[in-house]
Amino acid sequence: MINIRPVSDLRNKFPEIEDIVINSNGPVFLTKNGYGTMVLMSVEQYSSLTDDIEKILDEADSFASNYSTRLSKSQVFGNARSRVDEKKEL
Repeated sequence: MINIRPVSDLRNKFPEIEDIVINSNGPVFLTKNGYGTMVLMSVEQYSSLTDDIEKILDEADSFASNYSTRLSKSQVFGNARSRVDEKKEL
């Protein structure tokens, strides 16, 4: 279930919000004046989202340090767009 709360609950009901974030293993979406403003999640949730990305970026840095070839911004984004388009066709 999606948990949406007003941002004022962060100040007024912090222990309750903290309990929801930690025990539900899901994020809490905060709103201000009826519009989404931020998402709260546990450190474990955040790590599960970012660990793979960090690992891949570290591998890319290591790979790049071993090669002198550099691509321009347009080449990099062109290659990325091509790969995304290939996946769309599948």
